[in-house]
Amino acid sequence: MTSPREPERVGREGVPEHGPVAVPDTVAVVIPAKDESARIAATVRAAAAIPGVDLVVVVDDGSRDGTAQAARAAGADVTRHERNRGKGAAMQTGAAYVARHEVALVGVDGASPRALLFVDADLGESAARTAALVGPVLAGEADMTIAVLPKQRQPAGGFGLVVNLARQGIERATGWTPTQPLSGMRCLTREAFDAALPLAAGWGVEVGLTIDLLRKGLRVREVPCDLHHRVTGRDLRSQLHRAAQYRDVWRALLARSPAVRRLLRR
Repeated sequence: MTSPREPERVGREGVPEHGPVAVPDTVAVVIPAKDESARIAATVRAAAAIPGVDLVVVVDDGSRDGTAQAARAAGADVTRHERNRGKGAAMQTGAAYVARHEVALVGVDGASPRALLFVDADLGESAARTAALVGPVLAGEADMTIAVLPKQRQPAGGFGLVVNLARQGIERATGWTPTQPLSGMRCLTREAFDAALPLAAGWGVEVGLTIDLLRKGLRVREVPCDLHHRVTGRDLRSQLHRAAQYRDVWRALLARSPAVRRLLRR
């Protein structure tokens, strides 16, 4: 499953929108995490075992439990927000941490910036299967890959409102219809990540990434991954979470396209 944007797509002036870029040969995993002490260690160990991964960074986004300690004990580098700043901010913090650690290597002996593999903290052992996202990026076949998850063992408690908003918004903005527009498991080159900065805030980050990269002519591919995470239920806390998601997706879409603004006014 691939977006309609092709590698040879040209810009308005008849020249490639992006010139040749260095293809990475190593991968840094970035795991945004908040209050995930029960699962983070298994997620870190599974991600670290992915071929090509030589750095795992956990961004503790204002946790009140032992997430940071568990991640560090499992072998991850840990950086922390003292207060919760949202997923988009956590992803930027993780990517900046990786960049600081590779400055000395870039440009030396042909080294290039690592690809960035973003992994949700609650995947546990199934995080190892995000390896499927890495291959197309390291092979230079995609600028960003997005995981498509199977039906989860535990049924979700939502009604699809946020997913439908995200899918329709991306389609209106780019002409491409994603299968799972809110999937947080993504692998992308450093160049692609930098092209999307600043990231959309909070839970709107995935929608913003997809729209921004497609509109810049970069190649986005969906990849099936057998991943399993904790499913959000229907209790009050879960409903508040969905309301925050809807708000952030709405804001990300509103900032990106007149067509999307018309959709949201309907």
